[in-house]
Amino acid sequence: MGRVMRRLTATAQYASLLRPYEARQVASNKMSYPFNEATRADITHRCAAFARMAGAATELTRAAVAIALVQTERPAGEAAFVLTRRTADLRAHRNQWALPGGRCDTGETPAQAALREMHEEVGLELGADAVLGELDDYPTRSGYLITPVVVWAGEGARLSPNAAEVASVHRIPLADIVTADAFDFVTIPESDRRVVRVRIDRHLIHAPTAAVIYQFREVLAGRTTRVADLEQPVFAWR
Repeated sequence: MGRVMRRLTATAQYASLLRPYEARQVASNKMSYPFNEATRADITHRCAAFARMAGAATELTRAAVAIALVQTERPAGEAAFVLTRRTADLRAHRNQWALPGGRCDTGETPAQAALREMHEEVGLELGADAVLGELDDYPTRSGYLITPVVVWAGEGARLSPNAAEVASVHRIPLADIVTADAFDFVTIPESDRRVVRVRIDRHLIHAPTAAVIYQFREVLAGRTTRVADLEQPVFAWR
C-alpha cells in the first residue's frame, strides 16, 4: 500500500508540472488568477491559440489599446489589467472609461502604438518582449479600427497617470471579469445590434472598452468569441 501511495503522489506531482497554469477557485466560488510566470505562460499560450481576425482595409483610422497585465496591490499577488478614466478636458470621449491606447502613428504597428500610448498615459514603459498577443480588430462608430494588444508588465510595475489625459487609473483583477454576472447585453432603439456592458466596481462600462474586455475574458476561458458585431451606446458614436 505504501508503494502504491508513493506512486500516486509522484504521478500527481508530475501532472501538476504538466499544467503550467490553472486558475484557482477560492472558497467564495470566485476564480483567482495568481500573478506569476505560470499565468504569463498560459495567457501567452491562449493568445497564440486564438485565431485573430484582422479588420478589412477601410477608411477607419487605425488605433490600438493595451490590455496591460499587472499585479493587484490590495491584496497583492493576483493578476489584473489596467483601466483608466479619461479627464473631462479631452476633446473626445471625455470622462469615459478606457484601456490605455490611441491612434497609430504613421509607420507604427498596433503593438508599437499600444506600448507608446500606454507609456504616455500611465507611465508604464515596456519593450516588445512584453507583448503576449493581439485580439480581433474592433471597428468603432467614431471612426477607428482598434487592435487590442495583450502585454505583461511584470512585478513591480508602477503606474503614473498623465494628468492631462487620465483622471484616474485602476488595477482590475481578472477574477472580476470572469464571473457569470460581469457582462450583460441590452438593446437600444437606434440599432438592431446588442450593446455589451461590463460591470466593474459599481460602474457600467460600455463598448468599445467592454467589447475588448469581453473578448479577452473569452480568450482566458479558451473560447473564440467574436465581438465586432457588438454595439456601442449612442454617446460613444461621436
